[in-house]
Amino acid sequence: MSEVHLKAAELANSDLPHLVPGRTCGTCMMCCKVPAIEEFAKPPGVWCKHAVSGKGCSIYAERPGSCRAFYCLWMQDASFGPEWKPEKAKFVVYVQRNGGNLQVAVDPSFPNAWTRPPYQARIRQWVAEGAERGRFVFVRIGPRMVALLPGRDVDLGRVDPDHEIVVSRHPGAAGLIYDVEVKRPAAETPASLA
Repeated sequence: MSEVHLKAAELANSDLPHLVPGRTCGTCMMCCKVPAIEEFAKPPGVWCKHAVSGKGCSIYAERPGSCRAFYCLWMQDASFGPEWKPEKAKFVVYVQRNGGNLQVAVDPSFPNAWTRPPYQARIRQWVAEGAERGRFVFVRIGPRMVALLPGRDVDLGRVDPDHEIVVSRHPGAAGLIYDVEVKRPAAETPASLA
C-alpha cells in the first residue's frame, strides 16, 4: 500500500509560473473569494475584506506574498479556453503547493459549477490520468472538500488548513483501489466540526 500525505493548507503555487501571453485577470476576482488567504485568516469561499467589487484589491501594492504568487491555471495554461476563466466558470483551478495535486476551488454560490460541461469531462480526465502517478484532484466548496478518486467521489466534509488528507492505494481484483481520509488534530472531535 502507498500513501500520499497532504496538508490542506497547501493551496497556492510557491514559484512564479509562466503566464499565457495576453491573458490578464481583468475583471476576474475569484481568487479573492474561493481560496483561503492565510495572512488575513480568510477562510475559503468568502470575499477577502480587501476586495472591492468592480475595482479589485484595495491593497494591491501591499498585498501579501501568497496573493502575489498566486496564478490560476487559466492564466498559466493556453489549453484552457475562455470558458475556463474563473469569473465565467465560477471556480478557480490551481496546482496545490505540493506541486502535484489540483485544487478546484468553487464559488459556494455555484456549488455544482464544476460538474457542468465542458468542465466535468476534463476534470474527470485529470482524475484518471493523475491517480496512477499519485496526483489527485480535490474540489473545495467553502470549508467543504471533495476528493475525486477513480470511480468515486468522497465528500470529506469540512477540511481546515491544519488538517492532513491521506490518500492511500492498494491492489484490488480489478486494479488499484483508492481510499482517502482526513487526519484532524487530536483536540478536535466530530461535534466540533459541525
